[in-house]
Amino acid sequence: MKFGYKLSAEGFGPKELIEQTVQAERAGFDFVEISDHYHPWLDVQGHSPFAWTVLGAMAARTERIGLATGVTCPTVRYHPAIIAQAAATLQITSDNRFTLGIGAGERLNEHVVGQGFPSVRGRHERLREALEIIKLLWQGGYQSYEGKHLQLEDARVFDLPDQLPVIAVAAGGKSAATMAAELGDGLFATEPRSDLVETYRGAGGSGPRYAEVPMAWAPTEEAAVQEALKTTRWAVTGWKVMSELPNPVNFDAASQTVREEDIREQFAVGPDAEPYVEAVKKYLAAGYDHIVLQNAGPDPEGFIDFFQKELGDKLRAL
Repeated sequence: MKFGYKLSAEGFGPKELIEQTVQAERAGFDFVEISDHYHPWLDVQGHSPFAWTVLGAMAARTERIGLATGVTCPTVRYHPAIIAQAAATLQITSDNRFTLGIGAGERLNEHVVGQGFPSVRGRHERLREALEIIKLLWQGGYQSYEGKHLQLEDARVFDLPDQLPVIAVAAGGKSAATMAAELGDGLFATEPRSDLVETYRGAGGSGPRYAEVPMAWAPTEEAAVQEALKTTRWAVTGWKVMSELPNPVNFDAASQTVREEDIREQFAVGPDAEPYVEAVKKYLAAGYDHIVLQNAGPDPEGFIDFFQKELGDKLRAL
C-alpha cells in the first residue's frame, strides 16, 4: 500500500508544483501525481503549465519519491510516439521512478489542436492503438504501425531505460479496465468501485491499482468547503460532463448549482484526520493499493504538513 499526493497543475504555477513535490518527499509521501492538462477546469484556478517540463524539474529536485501522470491522453493533443519518447526519457532521468498514467482524455484539453474530439467508442479505439504503439516502440528498433486511427512510420526511441515505466490505464468502465489488464501494467480510477478492480484482475491484471480520493484540508470545515466549492465544484458533475465540455467557462456554467452539501458528500473536509481515514478505507476495501490524496483545500503546504504530522501514520496503520 502506497500513498501519493495529487499536484493540482490547474491551481498552481510550475515552480510552486516543483516545490510541493520537494515538500511531499520530505513529508514521507511515496509518490506524487500530476495532471496533464492544457486548460484548467475553471478560470478561477488560473494555471495549467506543461506537465512534462514540470516533471523533468521534479525529477531533478528529488531523489526518492515516485512520479506519475494522472493522466495523459496519448491520442489527440499528443501522438503516442511522442509520449513513448517522453516517458522513456523521464524514466531515465528520474532513475526509474516514473509511472505513465494514461487515459482516453477530455474535450477540455484535446479539442485545442482543432482535430475535434471522438465519441466514447472512438476514444477507446484510439487508446488501444496508442498503447500498442507505445509498447511497440519500447521494444526497441525501428517500428511502423498502421491502425484504424493512428499510424507510425519508421520510428525508433533511441534512449530506452533498463526498466520500462509502469503504464497505469485510467478506467471508468469495464471495457477500459479490461484494456488496462491486456495492454497496461496497472489500473487508474477516481471512484471506490470494486467492480473495476474485479474486472481488471479477472482479465489478468496484476499490477498496481491507483485511485484518487477527493478531500479538502483547512483549519476549519467551513474554510475547506468554501475553497472546494470555489475551485473544485466541477468534480461533482460526473464523468459524462467532465469529458465533454470544451472550456473553463462551460464548467463554470455547468457547476453553478453545486451546493455546499454536495461538496461535503463527496469530499473529506476539515482539520481532523478521521474523515480522511474513513474516506481512504472505502478505496482500500474496493481493492486499490496506490491511494492518491487529492486536496482541494486552500493551503497545500498545510495539508502536506498535516499528512506528515498526523494523517500519514494513521493511514499506514490501515
